Amino acid sequence: VFCLAALVGAWTRACANDACPDINTLEAYDADQTSKVFAADGRLITELGTQHRTVVSLKEMAPIIPEAFLAVEDKRFYQHHGIDWLRFFGAVKTNILHAKVASGFSTITMQLVGNLWPEDVDRRQRRGVAGVVRKIREAKLALAIESRYSKEKILELYLNQINLGSRSAGVQAASQRYFGKSASELNVAEAAMLAALPKAPDGYNPRKYPRAAVGRRNTIIGLLHDEGKLSAEEAESWKSYPLSLSARPDNSIFAEYFVDYVRQQLLAKFGEELYTGGYRIYTTLDLNAQMAAEQALETQMQRIEADQFGKFPHKSYREFHDARAADAPELRSTPYLQGGALVLEAQTGQILAMVGGRDFTDSKFNRIVQAERQPGSTFKPIVYAAALEAGLT
Repeated sequence: VFCLAALVGAWTRACANDACPDINTLEAYDADQTSKVFAADGRLITELGTQHRTVVSLKEMAPIIPEAFLAVEDKRFYQHHGIDWLRFFGAVKTNILHAKVASGFSTITMQLVGNLWPEDVDRRQRRGVAGVVRKIREAKLALAIESRYSKEKILELYLNQINLGSRSAGVQAASQRYFGKSASELNVAEAAMLAALPKAPDGYNPRKYPRAAVGRRNTIIGLLHDEGKLSAEEAESWKSYPLSLSARPDNSIFAEYFVDYVRQQLLAKFGEELYTGGYRIYTTLDLNAQMAAEQALETQMQRIEADQFGKFPHKSYREFHDARAADAPELRSTPYLQGGALVLEAQTGQILAMVGGRDFTDSKFNRIVQAERQPGSTFKPIVYAAALEAGLT
């Protein structure tokens, strides 16, 4: 009776003094989205933002994606109203028997609450009074959301909001990051892989821990079979499906100096909204020309360092980095040979390639647009290069 009275008191006081967020803000839900930078041919160069997210509707997702998440996270999603009482009493029984928090009962709606308002409902608080208050707030808000919004709306919000590791939020960003394809194109094994991540986004990261990731993926495929979504033959077939990840991990940036040049111009125009507004930025960059310019510059730098044009008395780029400690402080200047390359289309002045230095991580100083040189002196290296190529010293 005492415990029941305490719970009732906690329930009524959990959201006192505006301690809970206003669910009316969901009417104008506008999650932060990264801005995407594209090359001239439409290929994605990179994304600008702290958390990668692209909002898509349920109709734009492969149907197996929501089914996989529901199978593992909340199989009675369409039967409850925010709180799954069967799981709740099952969790209470399990926790009492083990004398510790061994089982939870969070529904997808409750998880959504924690993901939408992490400052008000901190899901890291799992024990003691703070943990109980957090859970009560989560449950109250889940009930309020379920009374106002459809199941499809809630599920769509959840699948666009959930943390899926590697700074990916939502299934569309994670699909692009791990598999190099849209969420509409995922197969059963890939959808199950995404559904494996919410439990431990880093622990089941398929790039870091492929064996653990595949094990968790196959568990979810088994759950899909249990729910009647897959036949026994289909489940076994998908469990043997190879872990086929994108060859471009974590949307690694191409043309860093060019991207930073574009970023600075856009930041001056749009401010911090650049990182949250989901802009689509189309540039004149030719990725083939960019890769050729980077390769040509590095090849020439290495030829100079290899004494092909006379004795080079300094450390080479490779020698410097081989001797540099992993935890060495950030460089203020680079002691090795530097260079730059720029390719312009003469008729339009459009930038086709820009290489502002040898290593953007070492030096973000863009020698193409930030280094000031006299026009006459700028032409001298062209004359000297021709002379050196002709064999003069």
